Amino acid sequence: MSKTQPPITGKYIDPLVDFAFKKIFGSEPNKDLLIAFLNEVFRGRKHIVDLIYNKNEHPGDLKDEGAAIFDLLCTGDNGEQFIIEVQRGRQGRFKERALFYTSRLISDQAPKGKRAEWGYDISGVYLVALLEDFTLEDSQPGAYLHDICLCNRDTGKIFYDKLGYTYIELRKFVKTETELETDLDRWLHVLKNMNRFEKIPVYLRKPIFEKLFNIAEYTNLSKEEKEMY
Repeated sequence: MSKTQPPITGKYIDPLVDFAFKKIFGSEPNKDLLIAFLNEVFRGRKHIVDLIYNKNEHPGDLKDEGAAIFDLLCTGDNGEQFIIEVQRGRQGRFKERALFYTSRLISDQAPKGKRAEWGYDISGVYLVALLEDFTLEDSQPGAYLHDICLCNRDTGKIFYDKLGYTYIELRKFVKTETELETDLDRWLHVLKNMNRFEKIPVYLRKPIFEKLFNIAEYTNLSKEEKEMY
């Protein structure tokens, strides 16, 4: 959900404000930031080496809801191509909407005509959702990372691994700086706390995070960007 009050202006912009999230992660010059973040989310199951921001527009889906959505065509290190949708925001009937969005990303792959020649060669589709101000209704206390896939209910064996949903409940991520163990921990810590920092902490002194902080510095915004923020 879009923040209803203007964000407090600190040294760094709040990446969970829609404008800031799109500025940091939603442009070609900064795609290395999004690649780095998504690779940590996939935790070795996928390794993205490049991505393209698809220009697909679906008018009406997000009217008055203030969510940020990216539709990404990703290339893995083995040449595999797959689609990722990144969402940030609160929406009613959240699970149903997630299923609707991913179903559309699958159906949009079908060519117009010659479907038999295409043979339903579907690219993988994955949704990554950052849940800032709400939690999943059936999630366990303390469980902030949910990795969902189609599986056999009786055996637990994965039935189909080219459709997946990753939900990250930021409200439940409460690790302190001394408890950060992985780069995914560090990303989530930054997303929640960047607008409170006065400088980049020592434990985030890596080139990818240094670029992130530089982009997010309020004084580096243009006058128009400051007004939009």
